[in-house]
Amino acid sequence: MEFGYIVAGFVVGLLVGLTGVGGGSLMTPILVLFFHVKPALAVGTDLLYASVTKSVGIFAHGKLGNIDWKIVRLLAFGSVPASILTTLYLRNQDIASDAAVNTIKFWLGIALLITSLSVLFRNQLVKFSSKEHLVNEKLTPYLTVILGIVLGALVTLTSVGAGALGVTALLIIYPKRSILTIIGSDIAHAVPLTLVAGLGHASIGTVDYSLLGTLLIGSIPGIWIGSHLSSKVAEHWVRIALALILIFVGLKLVFH
Repeated sequence: MEFGYIVAGFVVGLLVGLTGVGGGSLMTPILVLFFHVKPALAVGTDLLYASVTKSVGIFAHGKLGNIDWKIVRLLAFGSVPASILTTLYLRNQDIASDAAVNTIKFWLGIALLITSLSVLFRNQLVKFSSKEHLVNEKLTPYLTVILGIVLGALVTLTSVGAGALGVTALLIIYPKRSILTIIGSDIAHAVPLTLVAGLGHASIGTVDYSLLGTLLIGSIPGIWIGSHLSSKVAEHWVRIALALILIFVGLKLVFH
């Protein structure tokens, strides 16, 4: 079983390196569907896994000047309180019950379906947004905080959303910013969010530390190889394949 976890970590790391899509949209459903890990435990473990892997991304993007710390602060202003409130909600639930398991699976499936759409149609959305000026610039700070609140609740409940959803929404809110700045800022925000959410899950006992260590053994070389292969692989086809996988898994979780 441990070897299976290492392979899963490697595959997810490879895809994250190739596409930049957050590992949560891949790792949590793999743990739930293929390894039959309890949903709350899969979410909690994956959140701490994400905070470790994405902290590496902060140094890389920070050195290149790809992080807008104002965007990061506005997102965190919404997401951190929302994450804490969601953790308090989970603390008052019997997360081992069938009802809680089904609720987490359902919302995980919904989050995956929305993520698959953002992966498929991100470029079209961005073009439309910049052409039509969908967002009034005066509203951008408020919309960023609201986005943070949505991501904080969604990521704490399902571990999905910080990557693909966050980047797509930020590209619509900030159409004039470069894609690299948006990705760098999103990764920088994902680290405190996943850390706070992960520690929240740890406080209610939904983190498996040995599983976390095993996944990291596979994912760290996977991310390194994926990042180096990204310039040599047709990212367009990888994104389509990834979106189709997310749609399949999302439907399986929603209609389980």
